[in-house]
Amino acid sequence: MTDLKHYADLITARIAELDTRMHEVDHELGAPMTADMNDQAIDLEDDEVLEGLGIAAQKEIALLNLAMERIEDGSYGICKKCEEPISEARLTAVLYAPLCKNCARQS
Repeated sequence: MTDLKHYADLITARIAELDTRMHEVDHELGAPMTADMNDQAIDLEDDEVLEGLGIAAQKEIALLNLAMERIEDGSYGICKKCEEPISEARLTAVLYAPLCKNCARQS
């Protein structure tokens, strides 16, 4: 049986971590540009990377929120495809995993 409170705590902590990261990214993206053109080019490249990290964090938070909904409705840890239990190892590695390892491979 999956310890739902344990996973809810892990998911909540991960969401908080990602939220902090997104605020840091927003802060960095809001920093003023330097006057030097070469430095501006580097800053623009850095901004693209930061935007990518921010988007990835937003996507992961959305997936984690869906996992929290599954915890609330009692379906967390059950594969959405084959309805078999998802292994503890997989849930620990991918907190928002909606599919067991076998079904995820087939998708």
